[in-house]
Amino acid sequence: MGNLTPDLAKYRDQARELAVHYGLDFYEVIFELVDYDELNMIASYGGFPTRYPHWRFGMEYEQLAKSYSYGLSKIYELVINNDPCYAYLMRGNSTTDQKLVMAHVYGHCDFFKNNMWFSKTSRKMMDQMANHGAKIRRYMDRHGVDRVENFIDVVQSLDNLIDVHSPFIERPDGRHDPIADEAKEGEPFKLKAKDYMDRYINPESTQINEEPSVEDQAADKVAKDTQARGFPSRPVKDVLKFLLEHAPLEEWEQDVLSLLREEAYYFAPQGMTKIMNEGWAVYWHSKMMTKHLVEASEIINYADCHAGTLSTAPGQINPYKLGVELFRNIEERWDRGQFGIEFNKCEDAEVRRSWNLEANEGREKIFQVRRIYNDVSFVDEFINEDFAEDQKLFVYGLNQATGQYEIADRDYTKVKKALLNSLTNFGNPMIQVVDANYRNRGELYLYHEWVGQDLQFENAMQTLRGVHKLWKRPVHIETREEGSPRLLSFDGETATMVEIGASKPAEEVVGSPGEEN
Repeated sequence: MGNLTPDLAKYRDQARELAVHYGLDFYEVIFELVDYDELNMIASYGGFPTRYPHWRFGMEYEQLAKSYSYGLSKIYELVINNDPCYAYLMRGNSTTDQKLVMAHVYGHCDFFKNNMWFSKTSRKMMDQMANHGAKIRRYMDRHGVDRVENFIDVVQSLDNLIDVHSPFIERPDGRHDPIADEAKEGEPFKLKAKDYMDRYINPESTQINEEPSVEDQAADKVAKDTQARGFPSRPVKDVLKFLLEHAPLEEWEQDVLSLLREEAYYFAPQGMTKIMNEGWAVYWHSKMMTKHLVEASEIINYADCHAGTLSTAPGQINPYKLGVELFRNIEERWDRGQFGIEFNKCEDAEVRRSWNLEANEGREKIFQVRRIYNDVSFVDEFINEDFAEDQKLFVYGLNQATGQYEIADRDYTKVKKALLNSLTNFGNPMIQVVDANYRNRGELYLYHEWVGQDLQFENAMQTLRGVHKLWKRPVHIETREEGSPRLLSFDGETATMVEIGASKPAEEVVGSPGEEN
C-alpha cells in the first residue's frame, strides 16, 4: 500500500521487522510519498487533507510554505493516529532521512496504540474528519460561508475549554463522555445519539397529552430541586459540553460545535503526551538506525540529522531531547536496580552513582511507562536531582551586562515546577462553569482555578467574548490577581474588572469592544 519506490518499500519492511523484533505493537502503517508542497498542505490541516475549509488552515499553509522556502524549517515526518496509521514522507529527503523517519514513525504508532491516554480516541478519525468536512460544507452552502466560518472562529477560540479526563470518568448513567456506551441490561433500549440530540432522538414520552407518569413527576421534582440549589448542581469543567447542551444555539450551530469539540478531544492526548511520544519515537529510531539500518557511508548524515533533532538552546525545553533522555535514564536505573526503598534511603552520592544490582528490568519498565503515563506524571515521577544535574536542567537568566544566558539557580525543583505548570492542562487556565443563572438573570458565571498564576486579562476577555457569542447573555469569570479576588465581566458591549466585594468597578479593562467577526 502507498506509493513508495521499491528501495523505500524495502527500507520500510526492514524497519517494520525490526520494530516487531523489539516488541513494538502497532496498527498497519501506510506510508505516502509526497512533495514539500503537498506535505505543507497536509500539515496545515493537522494531517487530515479532507478536513473542513477554514481560513486558518490557509494561513498555516502560507506560514509553512514560506518557512520552508526560506530554509527556516522543514517537516521530516507526519504521522496520524488512526487504524491504519497514515504517515507522509517528503520526496526531497535523503535516503538516510527516510530510514530515520520510518523507524521514528513505528515508534509513534506503537505509542498511539498502547498509551492509555489515546485509548478513548477514535481509530477511524480519517473517515470522521472527512464526514465533518462534508457536513460543514453543506452548512456553508445552506447558511453562507461567512456565517459558518465566523461561528467556527468562535468555537476554535474556545476549544481548550474541555475536560481532558472526562472520557475516563464513568457517569452515573453508566456512560462515558464524549461517546455513549451501549444501554445496560434491564434499561430501555436507546438509539445512539450525541448528548445534545438525545432528547430529540430518544424522547422520554411518545404519547401526546398523556398524564405524566410517577417517574416523570419524580424527575420533575428533582429538576426543580436542582434549580433551587443552583444550576449546574456542581462545577462543570467541560465548558464546551455545557454550552452545547444549554446555550441557545441553532441546530446547525449545535452540530458544528459538537464536531469541533469531538476533534478537540481527539487531539488532546497528543498535547498531553508530547514529551513522552516524541521521546519514545526518538528512542526507537536511534536504536534501529545505529544498530541495524545505517550504512557506513550514512553515519555523518544520520548524526547531523539526529543531532539537529535533539539540539536545545539554554533556557528552553526540547521535547525530543527531554523525552528520550528520560526514557534512557529510566532504563538504566531499572537495569541497575536504582529504585525502591533501599536506594531512595541512600544519601551517599558516591554509593548511589555506583549502585548496581544487575536487576535488568529496564526494558520492561520503559514499556510499562509508555503504557500508563502522560507528560505530567512522567516528569513528576522520574525527573530527580541526579537526572537534572546530568541534563543541566537549571534556571537560566539573561545577564544584562554580557548579553548571555547564564545559570541563575541550580535548584532543579524550580525547573521541574515550572515545567509541570506548563504541562498541566497544556499550560491553559482551568475554567469551570459554576452558575448558569447568576443573579437570577440567566448570566453565566465561570470560575478560574487559581494556582498562583494570574490570567492574562486580554486573553481572558477574548474568551469571555467568545463564550458570550454562544451564551447570548452576560458572562463573568472569577479569578485572582496577585492573590486578590477579581471578577471579569462582559455584557456584549463593555468589559469590566471589579474587586470581589467592591461596590463599583476597580477599572475598565478593555473598554467597549463591540462585536467582532
